[in-house]
Amino acid sequence: MRVPAGVRERVASVHGAAALPERLRLYDGWAARYEQDVAALEYRAPHLAAASLAFAFPAPPAGARLLDVACGTGLVARELHQRGFRCLHGVDGSDGMLEQARSTGLYRQLRRCVLGREPLPSPAEHYDAVTLVGALGEGQVPSAALPELLRVTRPGGFLCLTTRSNPSNLRYKAELEAALERLERQGAWRKVLAQEVERWERATSEEESPQGTDYISGVVYIYQKCPVPPLEEG
Repeated sequence: MRVPAGVRERVASVHGAAALPERLRLYDGWAARYEQDVAALEYRAPHLAAASLAFAFPAPPAGARLLDVACGTGLVARELHQRGFRCLHGVDGSDGMLEQARSTGLYRQLRRCVLGREPLPSPAEHYDAVTLVGALGEGQVPSAALPELLRVTRPGGFLCLTTRSNPSNLRYKAELEAALERLERQGAWRKVLAQEVERWERATSEEESPQGTDYISGVVYIYQKCPVPPLEEG
């Protein structure tokens, strides 16, 4: 594998941490090197997600309110800013990551929040779009948190989500897609896009790339929140 050994070790330690406090501590320590490491991984999710959302978004994005959940160091914000999004808010569970995100100057508001353990610090139906890129995975944000993303999205607004398709994440991906489909059957949202991408990022072990390509694959999902149905007159 051509991924540097130090990068492989840092990725493995973060994804291998069982307890949330330990995982957040590792993210705090990783924050200063994070962007350098994901560049070595050729991590494409922020670019792919922002491009997909911008394509689906029907209105000029400059005035749209967008919440970047699990914002990390601001990689998604950079991509969104290049595509005209200007009113960006972010949340993340790691203080170290938030410090790096703050240094970009791209966010109007940044707050600490561990989604899945606590509600988002936002009123209902506040955002025109919500992104959750890179944190829907085994041991990270649980699929049970999807309704909370919907809560803060306005009717007609868009949600952009990603997950990986590598072997160690397949169980989580199946649970996630079952939850996505269940919410669609309930009329909470409609699927706009589900795009499989083969070269999502470089694999950090041979077990994660069984086809021998040295890459793992991933998926970008775009959903649109359905309008609230009118009350029937009695």
